[in-house]
Amino acid sequence: MIGVAIVLAGTIPRNIVFAANLRYFTGFPWAVPVMAAYLVVFWRYLSGWGPPESSASERRSSLRATPISGRVWTASLVAGGLGIAVLVFALRLANRLVELPAQELPDMGSVPRSTVLALLLMGAPIAGIVEEAAFRGYMQRPLERTHGIWLAILITGTMFALVHLDFTPILWPYYVAVAAIYGTVSYLTDSILPAVVLHTGGNVYSNLDLWLHGQAEWQAPAGEKLLVWTAGPDRAFWLEGAAFVILTAMMLIAYRTLARVARHDSPRPPLETA
Repeated sequence: MIGVAIVLAGTIPRNIVFAANLRYFTGFPWAVPVMAAYLVVFWRYLSGWGPPESSASERRSSLRATPISGRVWTASLVAGGLGIAVLVFALRLANRLVELPAQELPDMGSVPRSTVLALLLMGAPIAGIVEEAAFRGYMQRPLERTHGIWLAILITGTMFALVHLDFTPILWPYYVAVAAIYGTVSYLTDSILPAVVLHTGGNVYSNLDLWLHGQAEWQAPAGEKLLVWTAGPDRAFWLEGAAFVILTAMMLIAYRTLARVARHDSPRPPLETA
């Protein structure tokens, strides 16, 4: 419940401010500095700043914004980056097996494209900071300690799916996979900081895709005529399948490397016992 409340506290102001910018003074993306200021306050509060003082330590611990070494940063970004690449190719393959719902940019009317681009780019760090703080920080960490990492990822991935307005049941495995990519990095490093960067980078890519093409090309439905059950597997399908297998192997090696580096550079403190 706390995690969901954090998501709402981060996304509702964004939705209101962005909607206002798309209606009033559209020639300038004034929502960007407004939301940047809000994010600073949002992050500082979850980090322990502000009243009540009695909850400051708990807020700081729950956020899980633990500093990590340069080696752990590098291993985290490599593993998570490969995870995102695997996810992209998995969606491309799934797109040839079933019809996925389209992710399209809504009609913005007469709003300048520069303003739309600025808001899309600003939306990336908002999602990265808010959602990682909520799901991989406040929500996942206590679930890890009580139920283990895999059930924690399953629960947070499901909640991650439900808070997205474009969620449909067929996309549930996608959201759980996203939770696995970011959640495993956060678990191994005991920090959400790499996941914030990875999540932001992934959203920049997908939002730019929306802006350039009007729809996410990597998630656009193939249509019945291109499904392998109708047209048969073509060269592109086999190449994407091979890329998926190779990248998956690389990803697994990268996550094992991350686990080893994190154990060496950032040993976990022993859990408190009653």
